[in-house]
Amino acid sequence: MIQETSEQIRKRFLELNVEIESSEIERRLRDLIERFKVPASEAERSVVSYFLREHNIKREDYYSTIEGASSTQIADINESGQWVNLRAKVVQLWESTSPTIAQVGLIGDETGTIKFVKWAKSNLPTLVEGKSYSLENMTTDEWQGRFSVKMNRTTRISELDEDIETPDREAHLVTIDSIDESGQWINLRAKVVQLWESEHESIDQVGLIGDETGTIKFVKWAKSELPALVEGKSYSFENLTTDEFDGRFSVKFSRNTSIEELDEEIEVGFTATEFAGAMVHIQEGSGLIRRCPICNRALMKGTCMEHGNVDGIHDLRIKAVLDNGSAVQEALLNREITESTSGITLDEAKEMAVDALDQSVVLDEMKKRLLGRYYTMTGRVLDRYLLVESVLPMEAITHSEIDALLAEVT
Repeated sequence: MIQETSEQIRKRFLELNVEIESSEIERRLRDLIERFKVPASEAERSVVSYFLREHNIKREDYYSTIEGASSTQIADINESGQWVNLRAKVVQLWESTSPTIAQVGLIGDETGTIKFVKWAKSNLPTLVEGKSYSLENMTTDEWQGRFSVKMNRTTRISELDEDIETPDREAHLVTIDSIDESGQWINLRAKVVQLWESEHESIDQVGLIGDETGTIKFVKWAKSELPALVEGKSYSFENLTTDEFDGRFSVKFSRNTSIEELDEEIEVGFTATEFAGAMVHIQEGSGLIRRCPICNRALMKGTCMEHGNVDGIHDLRIKAVLDNGSAVQEALLNREITESTSGITLDEAKEMAVDALDQSVVLDEMKKRLLGRYYTMTGRVLDRYLLVESVLPMEAITHSEIDALLAEVT
């Protein structure tokens, strides 16, 4: 990819009657990307800017007409680092969770759909969902075998009068274990297995949903204005879109999504997993907490993200980190398991908090009792957490046992 980008830069400068050695361009790109871990697109912009200053060339002259940008169709994009032009419709916009990204979503033409990212610094006009555009001078990118296009300062956007036809996006009912592609429109019948605290204001709810075949992460955007999901309840979800990051799939709820609560309870399939190791950390949000009486999510400073200030219900939980020397596993212990493992009941925890006028004393006491001890925990792995269903204390390895093991291998 570095060699290809270097050659594109060299050819563009050659069109401006400036000859630069490919090796010099490649050396600077490789330094930024491999040595300083700068993203490829940023490294390219940096190198171009350097040579523009070096040869006293205006930025607009370099970017005014990019000969390497070819008119293409989405299905033909099979290489990163290309300059491309597309005529496409904005199929769906997602909420950006990064200040560096102005817009992100899916665009489509007659041949398929592809993810796009429009950088905030590009100062490009706002794209509207459902409208069609001529998009010139975009760059292609690739991650985990999936291609995307990036819109930056070089990109030109023109709204089209015509409506670009896109592939039929009718959503079909699927099972979670059959999801193997991003950008699909699907319907699911699933139970809300777990709700997590949202770490970004653009996300209304995030967590795990599951059916008989497995579980999957979901994200419900704040702007979708959809009803709140309740942990433990089952729903029919229509018009979700699939996404993928680092080899893991997820589903997104948008304004196009419809939610209907089911009378039946969906059984969630899982495989029991066992992990043994030392408890090396107990995360914040553990100990004595309060939950929203309506949606059951943990309150943040007395406030529910969905229902505002509510009179919370007390609960106990532990968000632990286990380490076996070669791997680390985050584990989530509910009230019952927390009580039996820590030896602190919910009533005792409330008394401790009242006596100290501070509920953090419960977490401090749990850390004193549990950290550094060894446990075998069994449960189901959902995303990064092991949802613990049983805990068995282990005897710590003694120095004499360590010496015996060392003697065996020496």
